[in-house]
Amino acid sequence: MKISQQLKEKNIAEYLIYMWQVEDLLRANKCDIDLLRSNIISRYPAEEHAALEEWYGNLADMMRAEGVTEKGHLQINRNVIRNLTDLHADLLASTKYPFYNAAYFKALPFIVELRQKGGQEEEPELETCFEALYGILLLRLQKKEISQGTAKAVEAISSFLSLLANYYDKDKKGALKLDND
Repeated sequence: MKISQQLKEKNIAEYLIYMWQVEDLLRANKCDIDLLRSNIISRYPAEEHAALEEWYGNLADMMRAEGVTEKGHLQINRNVIRNLTDLHADLLASTKYPFYNAAYFKALPFIVELRQKGGQEEEPELETCFEALYGILLLRLQKKEISQGTAKAVEAISSFLSLLANYYDKDKKGALKLDND
């Protein structure tokens, strides 16, 4: 809970990947508060239990209500993708951010390839990018090897998303000027 709040303030990309992990954690525990209590919450200091129980319980309730207990993402997480997609479009349309455009076009062939391989050609580009990074995270957690080609793709996508997250933070603080005047 504290981690998600800190990440949301510090780095929206890391926040989204963390929240996807939380969704999977909830799924692994069948969105059942008793399982969450014994498998997750019990590992934390006792004084944090009530707040964690409320947080995980609310997320589990939302997952059930939104029908994403098997797959998919919570609306709060889809909203983050939508906000990032809107900013992405604004940055691409602006002539003031050539480095952003360069990072995007460097990552674009990998994004296209991933969308074709996954049969998700209609999926938003940014969702493809986050799925790639999340997939790599899962592979690393399983200590599986990552090919050089995949590593190269992830590097380009990571750099691109890192810039986007940085601009998102600036925009949130009112420090991003998108107009071309």
